[in-house]
Amino acid sequence: MTAAPFDWMEHYPAAVTVCDAQGTIVAMNRLAIEAYDRYGGSQLLGTCLFACHPEPANAIIRTQLEQQRANSYFVVKEGVRKLVHQAPWYHQGQFAGLVETVTVLPETIVTKKRS
Repeated sequence: MTAAPFDWMEHYPAAVTVCDAQGTIVAMNRLAIEAYDRYGGSQLLGTCLFACHPEPANAIIRTQLEQQRANSYFVVKEGVRKLVHQAPWYHQGQFAGLVETVTVLPETIVTKKRS
């Protein structure tokens, strides 16, 4: 029995953008395309992240690409709180770039401490 293709990214409930090891955008899900519509939406595919960000952000991206490092932060825009998480992804064991997810957070969030 062959499993059906698993397209997690398209149906993931957050904006997902993927770049390659040089910073070129190689994939975006529907929510990312909608979120970045005013900047070109799907036209951003094939463009470099460095053209989309100011230099302070580009310095962080360069470090992430060079060191294969994750970066996470919260942002509040137009009263909406979001979690931005950028993490390395790998193809056949080799560093392939970064995946960014931008998740809208509920107004109240429970923190669970586990031992």
